[in-house]
Amino acid sequence: MGLLNFFKKIEPDKKKSPVLHTLYDAAFTFAYSPATVTEGGVHVKDGMDLKRLMIHVVLALQLCFLFGTYNIGHQHFAAAGQYLGFLEGFHLKLSHGLIQLIPIVLVTMVVGLGIEIIFAARKGHAVEEGFIVSGMLIPLIMPPDVPLWMLAVSIVFAVIIGKEAFGGTGMNIWNVALLSRVFIFFAYPTTISGDQVWVSGYDSLSAGVAANYGWAHDLFNGLFGLMNVDTFDATKTMVADGYSGATPLALAYSGGWEAVTASFTEGQMWWGTIPGSIGETSKPFIIIGAIMLLLTKVASWRIMLSATLGAIVMSLILNAWGATPFMTVPWYYQFYMGSFFFAIAFMATDPVTASATNTGKWIYGFLIGFIGMIVRVLNPAYPEGWMLAILFLNTFSALIDHYVLEGNMKKRLQGA
Repeated sequence: MGLLNFFKKIEPDKKKSPVLHTLYDAAFTFAYSPATVTEGGVHVKDGMDLKRLMIHVVLALQLCFLFGTYNIGHQHFAAAGQYLGFLEGFHLKLSHGLIQLIPIVLVTMVVGLGIEIIFAARKGHAVEEGFIVSGMLIPLIMPPDVPLWMLAVSIVFAVIIGKEAFGGTGMNIWNVALLSRVFIFFAYPTTISGDQVWVSGYDSLSAGVAANYGWAHDLFNGLFGLMNVDTFDATKTMVADGYSGATPLALAYSGGWEAVTASFTEGQMWWGTIPGSIGETSKPFIIIGAIMLLLTKVASWRIMLSATLGAIVMSLILNAWGATPFMTVPWYYQFYMGSFFFAIAFMATDPVTASATNTGKWIYGFLIGFIGMIVRVLNPAYPEGWMLAILFLNTFSALIDHYVLEGNMKKRLQGA
């Protein structure tokens, strides 16, 4: 009760200080659930508000955050031929990952929440909770070497044009995190594409290039020196025979599954010790998060299952066609590469932008898997398709539900 009384005493005046009151309300509602529950003839009668629903998604993402942080460091040292064992140089890899990831998270939160607070204050209502999840998803779908100013611009576009222009949380028709990713991809294609962006800490991926360490690495070196363990060595350079930093998808497009397995083992791809977006490489940890969302009934199993079926069907069709090396990749190996699991578990199931009817969810999910596989395999400029497929189906999700409801009403009228 002492903390609750403290919150009540410091509450700013809503009319005199709308921005301060908005900040206060965000902190208060994060700490406390609603004091009242819904009464009457409705099916929801507890204190599970939107903010607590979103927290389930944030918790489900934590393993992806932990692994992604460490994998940033692992790829950095693999480029220099150091600590090639996954757990070798553990403290250095984790430290480098934190140095790289923390600024990405801070920029995402400061820019995104800053915009939300400004709009909430102007509207005179509480901060909308939607960016809690978007702010966690955006860093995980970005390359580890993404320029921070580009990230900031993409978030401004996604939040203002993709959400606030439609009325705020619950009104947006496209997934905000994916809008940020698609904006940065198409606005800055030369910077955000290729192999360089997947490996952090180097000005270029060329033999002999030294690591680009900064003051944060020096701080950690001081701590590691006291502990008498290995430190960051700026004299170490890229391995002599070069390090491409190419992702499995890029290799598959140019040379099929043989080119992929020449660089990565199946175990590396499954566990995620490969270059890629920060949170999208480790399939087991993504699956654990997906199971958590299913058990808490936050995400729809219909969308996850139908999307998987759609991807399998299209992959089998492409296998039968076999006109390019990428088409010949067996359907089950398609799931070892890229961000399919992450996209389907955390993006396609967004309850705001996905279809709401049960039949609509089957159609919506199947088309995401089907179309996404087409984009992945047949598009030479973008060897991954889930981002575009999800945004495309976001656009038609309401239309899908409309025809599902129309069909249901016609059946009932005919039965009457």
